[in-house]
Order: sequence, then C-alpha cells, then structure tokens
Amino acid sequence: MSELHNLILQTTAQINRLLRRLRERQVDTDPKIVDAVQKTLCEVRAKGDSAVRKFTRLYDGHSLSIKFPLPPPSPLDGDTERMLKSSIDRIRVFHKNQLQKSWTVKEKGAVLGQIITPLERVGVYVPGGKASYPSTVLMNVIPAQVAGVKEIALCVPTPKGEFNPVVLRAIQMLGITEVYRIGGAQAIAAMAYGTKTIKKVDKIVGPGNIYVATAKKMVFGDVDIDMIAGPSEILIIADYSASSELIAADMLGQAEHDERASSILITDSLELARRVKRDLEAQIRTLPKGQIVQRSLNSYGAIVVTKDIESAAALANTIAPEHLEIITERPRMILPLIKHAGAIFLGKWSPEPMGDYCAGPNHTLPTGGTARFASPLGAYDFLKKTSIIDFTEEGFLRLAPIVERFAILEGLEAHANTIRIRQALSSQERGGAARPLKDK
Repeated sequence: MSELHNLILQTTAQINRLLRRLRERQVDTDPKIVDAVQKTLCEVRAKGDSAVRKFTRLYDGHSLSIKFPLPPPSPLDGDTERMLKSSIDRIRVFHKNQLQKSWTVKEKGAVLGQIITPLERVGVYVPGGKASYPSTVLMNVIPAQVAGVKEIALCVPTPKGEFNPVVLRAIQMLGITEVYRIGGAQAIAAMAYGTKTIKKVDKIVGPGNIYVATAKKMVFGDVDIDMIAGPSEILIIADYSASSELIAADMLGQAEHDERASSILITDSLELARRVKRDLEAQIRTLPKGQIVQRSLNSYGAIVVTKDIESAAALANTIAPEHLEIITERPRMILPLIKHAGAIFLGKWSPEPMGDYCAGPNHTLPTGGTARFASPLGAYDFLKKTSIIDFTEEGFLRLAPIVERFAILEGLEAHANTIRIRQALSSQERGGAARPLKDK
C-alpha cells in the first residue's frame, strides 16, 4: 500500500485547488447516462409494466412479478430485532418534533391562515443488491408516516430475485405492504408516471446510483423529489486536544463509501495534522476496502492547517459539508460560527455513524455544498401548505383600492375588474349607485 500523497495543505493556493476539486465532483452527468435514462423513462411511460419487466430481466436477472408478495413476519435474531426496534423508536420520536400545525390569524374584516396537510401518496426507493441498507428504509419511510402519508409504495431492486432479509424485516416492522421488486431508472419512471401495477405517486424519495439520481432529476415536475444526492462527505474541525486516532478513523469511515467520497480535516495544529496522516496510513492497511479508501483520500481528501479555529470554521462554511464533526476542547463554542452543514456532530463521542443509524435525526442530507440552501429530509418534506384567505365585505372594501391599483400598474385590467364588480355589488346592496366597469 503506497503512502497518501499531498494530503497536508497549508497555503492559500493549495486550499483553492482543493475547493476546485470538490466543485468538479458536481460536473454534469455523462451524456451517455442521460440518454440511456431518458430512453428508459420514455419506454416505461409508453409501455408501462411490460417495459418495467423488460428492464428488470435485463438488469436484475429475474422475471418475477413486479409486486413483491410480502411473507408473514419472520423475526431475525434478537440483537438485530433490538437494533431495528431501537432505531425505529428514536427516529420516530425525533421526527415527531418536526411536525407543523395549521394556523389562522384574525384581523379586522379578514381571517388568514395556512392549512398543513400530508401528501397522499409517496414512493420510496431503497437500493438493493450489494448496497442493501435497512437504515434507508427507516430514514425515508418513518418521516412520511409521522407526517401522516396514507399510501407509501416502496421499490427495491432484487438481483437474481434475492431480497435482503434485514431490509425485508425493516419493511415489515414499519407496516409497509406495497412493495415492488424493481430498481433503477425504470422504478423511478414507474412511480413517477404510473403503470397498471404501480399507481402514480406524488413524491419520490430515497438514494440510488447515478441512473436513479438522473432519473429523479428528469421526473421532477411530474412529481416532487427529495434531493439529488452526490458523493458522501465528512469535514472535521479539530484542535490540539483531539485524538488523531479517532479523527483518522472518522475520515476513513466516510472514504470507504466510494472513490468520490470526500474526507477533510481542518485544524489549527500542524502537529495534529501530521499525526492524523500517520494514523490514516496505518489504519488503511487494516481495512477490507483499503484501495477504495486510498483513492478517495488522494483524490478528494485533505488535511488543511489554518492559522486558528475561526479560520477553520470559515473554510467549513465555504465547503458546506454533508457531515461536520467538531472535535475541539469546547465544541459548543465553535457551533455559533457554523452557518452551513447538513448535520453537525459535537465532540469525540458523536461520530458520524451515530447519525447514520440510531441517533434520531435523518441521515438523508444535502451534499456538494447544497447545505448552503437545503435541509435534511424530514417530516416537513411530506407536508404541503395551503393558504386560506377569508374576507368579509368590510375587509374587502378596505383593501380593494390597493388591489385595484396594483392590477392597473401591472397591466391586468381583468384583475382590476374583479375588484370593481364587487365594489359595485357592495354599493348596490347598500343602496348606492353602481360603479360602472371601466372600458378598455
């Protein structure tokens, strides 16, 4: 195993090159992939189930029925059952705190407000095959259930027809009964457009490969989606007090996702930086995915040395990472300096995997700097808002001149006439003279 190269960065030029590399990870999708996904979407939209079955035979290697007949509940070993139950309970409690309520405000002559209602039908995509994640089931289904979504359809690819038993058990424990053993762009198309077997959904959530992500991007507008997730990221802010062994382990934990994952340490201690580099090289040798980890670190990893922790926080805000760990002597003193991050983990006892599985907050987070404007998946993503406007005659007459003038200024004469007609009606009912409509 060769050493990690050029990992410690200290100059502005080096840091700027790192930022450029991170931005380049977000380049447009290969046109060949875009074309392939577009053809899949069009074929499923035109041919429905027959196209879905065709692509499932081609990519998953089976001709089983699209809908998966859920077997009777079959508990796993005790430790796995307790693992799932504990995570389910914690995730549900956390997301219940995100619920919003309908509200109204009363003023003279008007009642204004907002009605909060859940989406009616949601589609959840769960990766299958080698990347089978029961945690994805929990993190995407539970917020929808908490929000009150009545219909949840779940798509899981099953290569050679095999269903991951822990994923299946998670589905059973959440009470989901509408499950389809399909994946890829064809699953996204089926949920977005509907087929004879699969009823169209209102929103699609859940991670997937580049084909799934591209398909979600293309169907947005026909349905809503959660986000377009990019390569995974972790950024760690640490000072002299931090353990280099822990930091190295946390960086490697993110780098093992794939070669495009990014693991970055920002510290004001050159000595810590050097120790972390040594620990990274030592720990890589013990990992089954050591080659993937090394390529990830050499391409998108870095140990950045700044003049102080305040500068480290400023650089972290520029990067706006998916996961941000703060491992300093007083982590909460740094927290007010952070403006952009998907999830923040404070102190050495809060490693990123705690958030992945059972802490409670959602692990579906904005990536690629989108934490500057995007939020983690939550119960609020499955709620929609409808405005309520209820004026009395008195309230209408008070604001009518303002509305009429706005309409005239914007050249919308028919808008203005809706106001004038009501002003005339009010005058008639009060015994006054009707106000004639203005000729154009």
